[in-house]
Amino acid sequence: MRPSDRLVRHRSAFAGLIAGLVLVAVASLLLGSNPVPPDQVLRALLTPAADADAIVWGSRVPRTLLGIVVGFALGVAGAVMQGQTRNPLADPGIFGVSAGASLAVVVGVYVLQLNSPLLTSLLALVGAVLASIVVFAIAAAGRGLASPVPLAIAGTAVTALFSALTSFLVLTDQTTLTAYRIWVVGSLSGRNLEGTAVMVGFVAIGLLLAGLNAGALNNLALGTELARGLGESLWRARLVGLAAITFLTAGAVALAGPIGFVGLTAPHLARALVGGDHRVLLPASGLVGVLALVSADVLGRLIGGQAEVSVGVMLATLGGVVFVAIVRRSKLVAL
Repeated sequence: MRPSDRLVRHRSAFAGLIAGLVLVAVASLLLGSNPVPPDQVLRALLTPAADADAIVWGSRVPRTLLGIVVGFALGVAGAVMQGQTRNPLADPGIFGVSAGASLAVVVGVYVLQLNSPLLTSLLALVGAVLASIVVFAIAAAGRGLASPVPLAIAGTAVTALFSALTSFLVLTDQTTLTAYRIWVVGSLSGRNLEGTAVMVGFVAIGLLLAGLNAGALNNLALGTELARGLGESLWRARLVGLAAITFLTAGAVALAGPIGFVGLTAPHLARALVGGDHRVLLPASGLVGVLALVSADVLGRLIGGQAEVSVGVMLATLGGVVFVAIVRRSKLVAL
């Protein structure tokens, strides 16, 4: 493909993704389990009033903004993870981040009796980061980071261990089980924007690191030996990439709980639109992640009525179907 044709393709893809983002954001503000006429939504956004303000500013605006942040973070993290491991089935969760966050939340409830949403989010953030450090240390102490295999093995082992510990704790205490069930499903509802600056800051740092890692990911896609021959420092490439995954996923999990399938499927769909150049693929994956997450959240509000279906359940249901379709088209999963 000629560079001019590639440029046109990229511009068209991003124009479509941005237009889709605007549409789902508007839908997220207008639609919900509590019907509010569009004119009242607009009036509440411009000049907040009592009833509409509680619904629009108290629920829909935070959900929309968090959906954009979390969806973009998970989409980019998935693309970086698949680029680092050269594995089309790689997901940010394989790095132990979600398992570490879950264990930290359970320990906080079980040991410290915490029930504050803000403290729960901060605990999830700390647990996610610690899990990544453990995985990195295990991989570095073994065969090193030149190959992605030790990282994948260490991540799988740490995830299994932390998941077992989490299961043990929640099965021995009813209060912990109740709190864990609410958090682990993954949801944008019941969240507000107070105290989220730390989590959003983590996501911002992760996006910066992912951008710095884009060139290295292109070289790693050629193979480890060729990347080294091109002057790429494998240690630096792995370290920056894994730090990006950690910050992005930790921030997203702390904001919305563990949400699956976005980091797994978004890079495949984005790759079909813009190709494999990570300088373009990373932002495209982020936008696809936003579209998937916010759309699933809106759909969950509509089909669940007053008892909304959480976005984590919606994505688990729809994501499986979408991923089967992706797998059936082998050209989308080839890295």
